[in-house]
Amino acid sequence: MTGQYPQVLLKHRKPDRITTLAEYRETGGYEALRRVLTEMDRQEVKTRLADALLLGRGGAGFPAGIKVQTVAEDAPFPRYLVCNADEMEPGTFKDRVFLHAEPHMLIEGMALAAYSIRASHGIIFIRPEYESAAKILEREIGIARREGLLGEHILGSDYDFEIVVHRSGGRYICGEVTAQLNALQGRRPNPKQPPPYATDKGLWGLPTLANNVETLACIPHIVKNGAQWFKDLALTPEAAGTKLFCVSGKVNRPGCYELPLGIKLSEIIETCCGGMKDGTTFKACLPGGASTGYLTADHYHIEMDFESLKKARNRLGTGAVMVFDHHCCMVAATLNLTEFFARESCGWCTPCREGFPYLRDLLWRIENGQGEVGFIPMIKTMCGHLWKSYCAFAPGGVASIESLLENFEDEVMAHIEGKGCPFKK
Repeated sequence: MTGQYPQVLLKHRKPDRITTLAEYRETGGYEALRRVLTEMDRQEVKTRLADALLLGRGGAGFPAGIKVQTVAEDAPFPRYLVCNADEMEPGTFKDRVFLHAEPHMLIEGMALAAYSIRASHGIIFIRPEYESAAKILEREIGIARREGLLGEHILGSDYDFEIVVHRSGGRYICGEVTAQLNALQGRRPNPKQPPPYATDKGLWGLPTLANNVETLACIPHIVKNGAQWFKDLALTPEAAGTKLFCVSGKVNRPGCYELPLGIKLSEIIETCCGGMKDGTTFKACLPGGASTGYLTADHYHIEMDFESLKKARNRLGTGAVMVFDHHCCMVAATLNLTEFFARESCGWCTPCREGFPYLRDLLWRIENGQGEVGFIPMIKTMCGHLWKSYCAFAPGGVASIESLLENFEDEVMAHIEGKGCPFKK
């Protein structure tokens, strides 16, 4: 299904086991790290990342090359690198698939990113449900250490770098970088507004670079093959690299697919996923996880990259495509997502803490035959208030609600006028 496109991150993917260290090294694994330690300087690594236009794959899409350069040369030591493997957004499972396929690619990517900022400590922050992945990482980190690829004097150089695996307490808010750093320090995982930024004062007040699993996994390939090679992987000129798309919902072959950025949504559904399930028709999808808005049939052929989704007033997010067919009730789907955000709010700020239960209640009433026309402006007003919350959790959480009213207000009205869900009748 993905054979016509290069496989970079999942090129060694097997159905029943991970890629071993020997297999990884046979195909050029750790070559980028060797080259950096013997032939390149730190600034060259940073420059390649910036030139490659690598955008963060965890949802925010922030340029990785810019982030790494915000660690000042005269910043204090020790410096930290945090790998975000929390991945608790509904519909998103790409990091889990990757960690069960290529753990050494992540280890090498972390070593390279840490080298570029002279960090000596790496932490993989992983959700508790990913216990099998955590055990894989701990085992393979030990193997890499024994082979001289981690620890002191890596590959005979003067570079020291160690990685530990930290299991999360298990809340979605821990995926937000400042909340994650609080959690790592044993504090309540509430977000905090920068400045200072984590690259200036992060863990224990020291410089900390935080990146997603997929973002870090791209680094060895950029270092080894160059920025232009990475940009040429994409199908649109504004994009760069491949992307792990995890597709769920009403398709025949849900799963995780590595595809070039810029591929059309319709090709993902029809070619990779074998089309819509049971002869149904496409109604909508969330293109990048629970914190993105709905794409309708009008966007069925949209190019799936950061810029194209931005032009459509949406976001690529994590690349988690959740597909809905014409039998799906969009009110019920949005209520389900709102239940999640109401439960997962950290409760730190009033708009988020009070707003999501309020929205959940109104949507529940609409879905269950108690809706009123006046609820629609009430929902719109509350969504506006949630944009004034302390962090990006609430604006992301209301994205599906806002797009429900924008794209499916007729369906909402059918619930209200018919005193119940028309899809249940």
